[in-house]
Amino acid sequence: MFKIIPNKKNIGAEIIGNVKKISKKDFKIFLKALELYGMIFFRRQKLNSSHYIAFAKHFGKLANYPRLKGLSKKFKQITVVQRKVTDKGPSFGEQFHTDSIYTKKPPRFTMLYSKLVPKKGRANTEFSSQYLAYDYLPKSIKNKLLKVKGRYSSEGPISVTTRERVKEKGRKIDELKSIHKIIKKINSKNTIYCSPGHLVGFSPNLKNSQKVKKELFKHQVKKKFQYSLEWEKDQLAIWDNRSMLHQATPFKGNRIMHRITIL
Repeated sequence: MFKIIPNKKNIGAEIIGNVKKISKKDFKIFLKALELYGMIFFRRQKLNSSHYIAFAKHFGKLANYPRLKGLSKKFKQITVVQRKVTDKGPSFGEQFHTDSIYTKKPPRFTMLYSKLVPKKGRANTEFSSQYLAYDYLPKSIKNKLLKVKGRYSSEGPISVTTRERVKEKGRKIDELKSIHKIIKKINSKNTIYCSPGHLVGFSPNLKNSQKVKKELFKHQVKKKFQYSLEWEKDQLAIWDNRSMLHQATPFKGNRIMHRITIL
């Protein structure tokens, strides 16, 4: 049996139970929880790479991350997201974004599993509910966004946070670009699907586009839409990239996370 404990304002939820004992019925419960809360997490999960891959496959086809090489040939869909005490500059993902939105078919879900973490309360992952962001979006901006799509690039502002890891495990790729609708509907709920870390413009272009972009970014990450996830070792989190922005918080130290993205 799994127990679901929603966070305040339904921004994410904790689920108590052993993910190695998942049934088809449980999986349907997890999917419904992701639809409602945008992010779910599980503490105290003892998973090796095979367990992790097997669990992820319940949610769909696993994606290959274009910018970094995988953990190994056997587990190429697992990306090592690491911070070293010797690293300079921002941590990987240290800016609000949605994963790989610059691809033609971005991943629907992202999973993160903690292998090595600093003291609890440091190196959190912050989430911002785009369900709530849409609900509170001023009509003046909402009406404009209904008519346009976002243009995204792998070389957007957040690309500076990947430099340390790309040096070690990077792939040589050309700039990736995509165009996606900014307002999406997930069943009966609308959400803002826009990555501040990757957006480079609108299609078609908007009058006063820089002003609109600035106002949109500021609105998307208001504190009242946020939840800060504190990591423990062997903790697993899953989120829907269509309804949640996320970012790593700045810190100095060592951290190793294993990431899987799912189409």
